[in-house]
Amino acid sequence: MTKLKTAFFCQNCGVQAPKWMGKCNACGEWNTFVEEVIQREEKGTPGSAVRDPRSVAPVRISDVTFSHEARINTHDQELNRVLGGGLVPGSLTLIGGEPGIGKSTLMLQVAIKCYGQKILYITGEESDQQIRMRAERLGIKNDNCFILTETNTQSIFQHLESLKPGIIIADSIQTLQTDLIESSAGSVSQIKECAAEMQKYSKHTNTPVFLIGHITKDGSLAGPKILEHMVDTVLQFEGDRNYGYRILRSLKNRFGSTSELGIYEMNDAGLREVSNPSEILLSQRDEAVSGIAIAAMMEGQRSMLIETQALVSTAVYGTPQRSTTGFDARRLNMLLAVLEKRSGFRLGHKDVFLNIAGGIKVEDPAIDLAVVAAVLSSNQDTPIDSKTCFAAEVGLSGEIRPINRVEQRISEADKLGFDRIFISRYNTKGLDFKRYSIQIVPVAKIEEVYGKLFS
Repeated sequence: MTKLKTAFFCQNCGVQAPKWMGKCNACGEWNTFVEEVIQREEKGTPGSAVRDPRSVAPVRISDVTFSHEARINTHDQELNRVLGGGLVPGSLTLIGGEPGIGKSTLMLQVAIKCYGQKILYITGEESDQQIRMRAERLGIKNDNCFILTETNTQSIFQHLESLKPGIIIADSIQTLQTDLIESSAGSVSQIKECAAEMQKYSKHTNTPVFLIGHITKDGSLAGPKILEHMVDTVLQFEGDRNYGYRILRSLKNRFGSTSELGIYEMNDAGLREVSNPSEILLSQRDEAVSGIAIAAMMEGQRSMLIETQALVSTAVYGTPQRSTTGFDARRLNMLLAVLEKRSGFRLGHKDVFLNIAGGIKVEDPAIDLAVVAAVLSSNQDTPIDSKTCFAAEVGLSGEIRPINRVEQRISEADKLGFDRIFISRYNTKGLDFKRYSIQIVPVAKIEEVYGKLFS
């Protein structure tokens, strides 16, 4: 009989130790070690559930045969964009997100929209009746989509041998369990071993696999950090529960860019792809309101226009408040200090509130000028023309700094019918003004922006 062995695993980084330790030497976290029972069977060892049919031998890199395989179309343009043009055969993709954000809905939509592919949806969290109810709500039918309610990996691989699907979706990796390890499902050793088995199957059969993963309370993917290193692509599905919009970000991608994102809208019929993000980020109002400025921003390779809202009022509680939603509070304090020191606007005794409409978080420094314009508009109580947008960074000396991909931002504003756009004077080199019907206003200082807006 095989002897039982126990080991201690850090629940944060997955490092193994022979005894319990208060502090992990690898990641520095405290009280994260948990004892798990490990049993290695005589007839097999962990990782041997999937046999490699190929003979492995060292070869010269110049002798490796390489062929450009066509990517698999998921029939979801937003997902295709984030993946880098489609699904790569033999890739392992991990999708994480908060509970109830729509991970399972997104993957089920992908499963039933992939016509021409045999899809296996493995679920360990829901019954097949619940999956059928969700599919009926989505209103899409596909006879090549199969549902398997199983958590044991050995049984799953037996079904895979008989079914031979083209795409595999596992919901979720925390529910899978292998017989080769005696710890409970969701533990570090189980997650690591189940992911290793799915990785071997994916690479040896050239079958793409999606793994749905949970996240911890601090927003990181649950399980050992090695899980993110094992997979080819890590996608983060996020959004604000108070809004119906969801954003799919690429945190890691071996086959494409990590700066892409996809935008969806959650409704009664599932997730709707948003091909024009500006439609959800720009508010439609009948009358002009002060404190509103439109920024032309870039999110990865994608240009979009967002609405920045500012409110400046006299501080009635003593210490002035600085509050932001969707924007870095430290950068707002820096911009306010620039307005106070370099431009002479007295904002030190006033409350300043800033909000990015649509519930998204923006890190592009090109919206600095829009934030400054919104703050000045609210301070003057003078509205900015709704057909005016901004695309520039603001420096500590009050100068308007150039940004990248200004042509793409101008084209987006021109396409949406804006009349003029403020950019840095240093961005005009090599720029053909005649290509655009929109008026391009180059500026170099905040004082110039103020004079052109409110004079």
